Amino acid sequence: MTFVDKRDTVCVVGAGASGITAIKNLMELDIPVEGIEREAAVGGNWIYGARFSSVYASAHLISSKPLTEYTDFPFPDDYPDYPSHNQVLAYLRRYAEHFGVTDRIRFKSEVRWVSRSEEDGCWDVELDDGSTHRYRALIIANGHHWDPKYPPYAGQFAGQEIHAADYKTPDILRGRRVLVIGGGNSGCDIAVDAAHNAAVTYHSTRRGYWYIPKYVMGQPVDQVGERFLKMGLPLGVRRALSTLMIRIVLGHPTRFGLPEPDHKLLESHPIVNSQVYYHIGHGDIIPKPDVAVMSHDGARFIDGTVARVDVVIYATGYNIRVPFIDKRDLNWKEPGPRLWLHIFHPRTENLFMVGLIQPDGGQFGLVDWQCRLIARYLKAAEEAPAKAEAFRAKVNGPQPDIRGGRKLDTDRHLLEVEHFSYRKTLMQLAEELA
Repeated sequence: MTFVDKRDTVCVVGAGASGITAIKNLMELDIPVEGIEREAAVGGNWIYGARFSSVYASAHLISSKPLTEYTDFPFPDDYPDYPSHNQVLAYLRRYAEHFGVTDRIRFKSEVRWVSRSEEDGCWDVELDDGSTHRYRALIIANGHHWDPKYPPYAGQFAGQEIHAADYKTPDILRGRRVLVIGGGNSGCDIAVDAAHNAAVTYHSTRRGYWYIPKYVMGQPVDQVGERFLKMGLPLGVRRALSTLMIRIVLGHPTRFGLPEPDHKLLESHPIVNSQVYYHIGHGDIIPKPDVAVMSHDGARFIDGTVARVDVVIYATGYNIRVPFIDKRDLNWKEPGPRLWLHIFHPRTENLFMVGLIQPDGGQFGLVDWQCRLIARYLKAAEEAPAKAEAFRAKVNGPQPDIRGGRKLDTDRHLLEVEHFSYRKTLMQLAEELA
């Protein structure tokens, strides 16, 4: 076994949208860094067709350009409001090249296992070539949309079943009877794909959701919401205005045979989709409640109705999984790690996770601020120990409000953050460490 001593260097695992901005922010503060990526290029989940990519052909951002982009690298002006997955990948690769990130990454190299050295507290990273590298600190950016989660339904379906993670093109849908299970944004996108291609499309949702349009008064809906937040409007006022806006533009979900939402608007992330109602109204999508039991030729739902189908697509989410580290090292409590701001370990000062959030807006800019905060903390640990110690005291304290006053706090909402308050917290903390 080859051992390589890199105790002056920070290791970043993953070169997707989160990993590349981690490397970039460390480079800006002259902190030695090395990225490790199993694919042959940067992009992570946005590399259409890659082993662990869940991107499908029709995928676009559901947050608009200015509320998604990195803090210092805007999307091109000629991109549409909601870029396609191909455009996003091109953007990520331009970002990596522009900041010189690509040269700091070991491509086609997979992490087998990491463990903390008892000798000096550094991290030993074992790679698939048999070598072990010891690093000063470890930043995990392996993503959380790649390990499919399946619901534990009774019964057995004899037809074709796939998870949304494996759905790529509507070829699988054409001329067939399709059941899409799951009411998230991916489930709704796939149901719309099916509406254009399948013979019949059923869409099963376990609970009630709020649906919001992508545009209001010709503006991307998240930009309208951002104005409300910048005005400092209380949550109740924003909820009332948003509810009125949705009723005028789309209507209430129950008008289209969908379940009554089981929570207030803005308590959980809504579905950003302008087409589901349209296709339900035209009979192209038939809404169904949760599945009670699968059968050899379809499903029976909890309302007693039955659907005969040829294909079932499970858009039922993903497990949080970090396969190369002991869960005990991540302060794990099912279904995932419990970290301060979803970044900092409460006890291990040189272990971080980035991108482990589910924001109600764009993610790249938020992760940029996560990584800026990590970089400033590591720099302070070298040059301003008192600042670093004061920051660690906060890490060991209570969690700030990063959910914008929202009350839903279940395992399903573990990673949800309200982008505006979360960003504000990250910015304030980074300023304190500057």
